[in-house]
This record gives sequence, C-alpha cells and structure tokens, in this order.
Amino acid sequence: MYDVIIIGAGPAGMTAALYASRSNLSVLMIERGAPGGQMNNTAEVENYPGFESIMGPELAFKMYEGAIKFGVENAYGIVQGINDQGSFKEVVTEDKTYQGKTVIIATGCVHRKLGVKGEEEFAGRGVSYCAVCDGAFFRNKRLIVVGGGDSAVEEAIYLTQFASEVTIVHRRDELRAQKIIQDRAFGNEKVTFIWDSVVEEILGNDMVVTGVQIKNVQTGEVTEEAAGGVFIYVGLDPLTEPFKASNITNEAGWILTNDQMETAIPGVYAVGDVREKGLRQITTAVGDGSIAGQQVFDFIESQKDIETVQ
Repeated sequence: MYDVIIIGAGPAGMTAALYASRSNLSVLMIERGAPGGQMNNTAEVENYPGFESIMGPELAFKMYEGAIKFGVENAYGIVQGINDQGSFKEVVTEDKTYQGKTVIIATGCVHRKLGVKGEEEFAGRGVSYCAVCDGAFFRNKRLIVVGGGDSAVEEAIYLTQFASEVTIVHRRDELRAQKIIQDRAFGNEKVTFIWDSVVEEILGNDMVVTGVQIKNVQTGEVTEEAAGGVFIYVGLDPLTEPFKASNITNEAGWILTNDQMETAIPGVYAVGDVREKGLRQITTAVGDGSIAGQQVFDFIESQKDIETVQ
C-alpha cells in the first residue's frame, strides 16, 4: 500500500509528488500519457517565475526530473474510479487496482470541441487543438484559429512562423486574452480577425480541410473562408468522468475543494486545472500541488495519532 497515489502527472501532480516524496512518503504517480499534461502542447511559457521564456515540453521535463528525484514510482494507466474503503482508498485502472492511504486527483482538463459538422470528420486531417503538435504540417497555408482567450491568441501567434496567414475567429468584438498578448497579435502582420462570428461548419474534400463556414452573430450573414487548417481553442472541460460517482464534482464536472485541496472525501484531494477555480495556470497548479503534498503528510500523521489513542 502506498501513502499517496497521485492520478495525473501535469504540473500539479508532479509538484504534489515532489512535496510528498520529500516528506518520506511512498508515492505512486499514475499517468496515461507523457508527463507534463498541457505543458507538452504549449509553445512558449513566458509567465512562469524564474524563466524569461521556456518551451512547454522543456519545463515539463524539468518538473518531472524533480518529481521523481526522491523515489516516486510511476505507472501507466487509465483510471476508472476511486473506492473509498475508509482507512484506505482503491484506485481502479483498466487492468489493475492500487491501494493508498490518500489520493490526489490531478487529471486536468482538455480542450472543448466546437461540436460542429466536419469537426470529427477532419480531426487529424486539418482540425487540431494543438499548435505545437501540428503547426509544422501547415507551412504556407492560411489557417483559422477559433477563440479569443490567451490560448487562442498565443497559439495563433505561434502558428505565424509556419502559415501564410492566421485568421482569428471570435464570437465577440474584442479579445479576452491578456493585453500584452493582444498587442502582439495586433502587431503581427500575419494575424487577421473576424469579429462577432462563429464557425458553423468545417469544410473539406475527401482528404483534408479546405475552409470553414462562418456566421456573423450580429447580422446572421453566412460566409465561407478558405483555409488549410482549423485550430480550436474555445474552452476547457475537466477530466473527471471516473470521479462523478464519488459525488465530489459540481454540475459542470469540476471537482470542489477547500483551500487545503480537500474534497468531500477525507483523504482524497484534488489539484490543478481539474478543480473548480478562477485561474488555471501552471503557477496555480504548482501552488495547489505543494499544498496537497503537505496536506497528505499531515493527514497520514493525524491518522497515526488516532490509531495510537485507540
């Protein structure tokens, strides 16, 4: 039995692993992909203290090196759920069940889909949710980026190193991204904008994307824009399906915690982007992970005191 089982190896999970293992706790970190979470899909990180600028995958690797330094074990698995057995928890994957005195959920979230015609059909054939992963495949093409937040605008700027033109389609008449990011986009001659509009359909031939059908939400006018690729950044959805039966999520699926990262189940914590909170950044995920890493140590020690009294 482990002292701590951490589900997910993004910045929050890896930080929790670091803090817990430094407290001499036995830690298992379960991940279904490469460590780093969404950092692996991020081009440049410019708002992480200590680095003027660093590539997302590089920061992920540095965090991982630190996380496993004190004996953290790793396992690959897709978690199906958690069983609360009182004094211990069972984490069930598709082929194995692990036992731990405490559990930290750090599964993060994924990019939301538009849900329009052509999105599924052309996934991997011109539709993407990751500029870092796929941008190099779109050299000298006109690209459409859907969204107006930090991710959409940052990735649009990143794509200009490959594309002939990048057009941001946003349903409002102004961006939601930070001012400094907006200024970079407005100052980039390769970035153009289509305001007050939504993508209603992604168009293509038998092989690849050829364009999009766009509707102006103010006038109702429908037009078509030629494009060789569509990158979608319209929000996030939590990866919490395995935990909904545990009654620790809200209606939207985000896990509810207090400031100590505690869920409604004693000994079960949640950290990072999977939590219901206002700001989802690498820095806030790291903060969550450090708190939970310390809290599990305190929880385990308190359980020892109870056993001693009994």
